[in-house]
Amino acid sequence: MKIGIMSFAHVHAAGYARLLAATPGIEVVAADPGDHPDGEVRGAMLAAELGVYYLDDYEDLFTWEPDAVIITSENARHRADVERAAAAGAHILCEKPLATSWEDALAIRDAVARAGVTAMIAYPVRFSSDFARLRAQYRAGALGEVVAVRAANNGKMPTGRSWFTDPQLSGGGALADHVVHIADLVDALTGATPVRVTATSNRLLYADRDAESAAVILVEYSDGMIAALDSSWSVPQQAPAWGGLQMSVLGTDGTVDVDFFGSAVRGVTSSGQAVEARYGADLDATMLTCFLEAVRTGAQPQPDVETGLRGLSIVLAAQESAQTGRTVDIAELMER
Repeated sequence: MKIGIMSFAHVHAAGYARLLAATPGIEVVAADPGDHPDGEVRGAMLAAELGVYYLDDYEDLFTWEPDAVIITSENARHRADVERAAAAGAHILCEKPLATSWEDALAIRDAVARAGVTAMIAYPVRFSSDFARLRAQYRAGALGEVVAVRAANNGKMPTGRSWFTDPQLSGGGALADHVVHIADLVDALTGATPVRVTATSNRLLYADRDAESAAVILVEYSDGMIAALDSSWSVPQQAPAWGGLQMSVLGTDGTVDVDFFGSAVRGVTSSGQAVEARYGADLDATMLTCFLEAVRTGAQPQPDVETGLRGLSIVLAAQESAQTGRTVDIAELMER
């Protein structure tokens, strides 16, 4: 199977390349065209470090006729890259968020449908064994009716990729970067439709950047469930791990707390430095396995474009709410 990687912009691109290069029966080729910011290892240099074949532009990549591509470009460039890949007949795994505007997201949906290719959104946390157990408990009725969710996705501000804090390329800051992961877990667990969002955000951390570094949002769902989501780049750069994602699910018959990255060995070095070694399955590897199997069989993998649309609608509504100080109706916002 032939898999192309479109851009090394995203921090996850290198990990995907390594995993694919180590997978039997997979040929992987990367292309990362354009000018790259000073100090960022990109392009042919990064491909050489990763041990993957490199082409200079996307035209050459699609002349190679990949079966599928992984799109890890800047968020604002997802639409153009998806449209190009879909027109070439390649199946798609696209980094999150799906897009930075509703118009671009709908264009992505239409391009995929028109071309008849499958598209999957990169939400690896839903592939964790912790989430599988949570969903099994919910489906077995152990929680009863879910009435509320409280979740936090806190991490370090991304470094080494300057576009993450440029709203023109990223679509936002910590809110756009983190909320979609939590939204996907709620979506996959309950299937409820988000209807209204109230949010607040600030730039108290990393005030020299143009994007918000922290946000708290309240999402109201069609079935009456509410979800309070904490999203921030509040973990210090000196911390031993990047951050984490925790979720509490309150049901009429029980409550479950989940720490998705809590499995770790922690300690202190002789010099007093904190260390943390996490263990467990590689969620990116599990997600890629699902995607590759879908490419082989032609099945539609989850999460799909519709999932990406629902997550993006929450982000866009939260951004408007934080700006205006008002609760935002998602349907009304999307109809503008």
